[in-house]
Amino acid sequence: MINLNVNKNSNLDYIFNKISQSRHIDGYDLFCLLEDEDSENFNEIIQTADCINKSINSNKVSYVVNRNINFTNICYLNCKFCGYKRTAHSKDSFTLTIDKIIEKINEGYKIGINEICVTGGINPDFNPDFYFNLIKSIRANFPELHIHAFSPQEIFELSCKTGFSYEKVFEILKKNGLNSMPGTAAEILSPETRKEICKDKIPAGKWVEIIKTAHKMDIKSSATILFGHIESNTDIVYHLDLIRKIQDETNGFTEFIALPFISHKTSLKHQVKIDINTDRQKILKFYAILRLYLHNFKNIQTSWPKIGAELAVQSLACGINDFGGTLMEESITKSAGGNFGEYLSESDIVSLIKSAGKIPVRRDTLYNYI
Repeated sequence: MINLNVNKNSNLDYIFNKISQSRHIDGYDLFCLLEDEDSENFNEIIQTADCINKSINSNKVSYVVNRNINFTNICYLNCKFCGYKRTAHSKDSFTLTIDKIIEKINEGYKIGINEICVTGGINPDFNPDFYFNLIKSIRANFPELHIHAFSPQEIFELSCKTGFSYEKVFEILKKNGLNSMPGTAAEILSPETRKEICKDKIPAGKWVEIIKTAHKMDIKSSATILFGHIESNTDIVYHLDLIRKIQDETNGFTEFIALPFISHKTSLKHQVKIDINTDRQKILKFYAILRLYLHNFKNIQTSWPKIGAELAVQSLACGINDFGGTLMEESITKSAGGNFGEYLSESDIVSLIKSAGKIPVRRDTLYNYI
């Protein structure tokens, strides 16, 4: 564990000097940046992040034309940050059949998607064949489509129900057509805080083991963090340090996505640390700090469904180089009280990126420019 005893009045000149010499900042430096609330330092953090990003990605901002499908909201987990979960007896619970999912993907083809992202609740009534057959059916119907599906939590559930190792589960999914996976279910990887907000989810060690297994089998993933709830800056340092070490070891993360906590319809709504409407500067600073710390990530993505298009555009001057996707559907954020919509057209995204003075570039899931 990193020793984070720090004088909050510490001058950040040393950190900026370190960065200017292309030296990697450490956990102690990260903690200082997170703790600092000086407005002058805020400006320097933003400008430094923007400079680093331009040196890596020039003036380009990428995006993907994709279709997101949330296939069930029935879930046995009891995560305090979630407003999406329902039980099988809830009046508004739903589960999509494979045929319905194929129909929804066909809707995506009308806008020219090249990625399908499949996520959902952990429905205890699903047997493993549902997951395996879903991937197989999508691949059979859409041979060229990139299938981005199932978080480490789903892989854990499949391993438990089949008795197969994680390697075997991935082997079957990959054979059936899986291309990559979302690095969600991470939330916050600091053990004690993780237990507090999602005690039923896999512990951090399992999440890391599953992610490393995927990367070893050439299944790339994203990496994520949920911030702005009850986590401390020490928790954030722990989480980001772990993610950076995994990337050093595997180089298997395609991008990092920071997800601000949407609290309105969750049991943690009275403990929120960051409010999307009033703490915009804190969000922009957090994005910028990611660019300063995550030296081994080429791609850092903004989250327009969480923070809205306007703030997402502003984040492009804070070290962000990816705008995310068209989505078409993002029920999880909406269920927690998000009010920024579930779909942006490709032309909307292009216009928004241009409005920030950036060059829009369409990409695929693995960040090859199209």
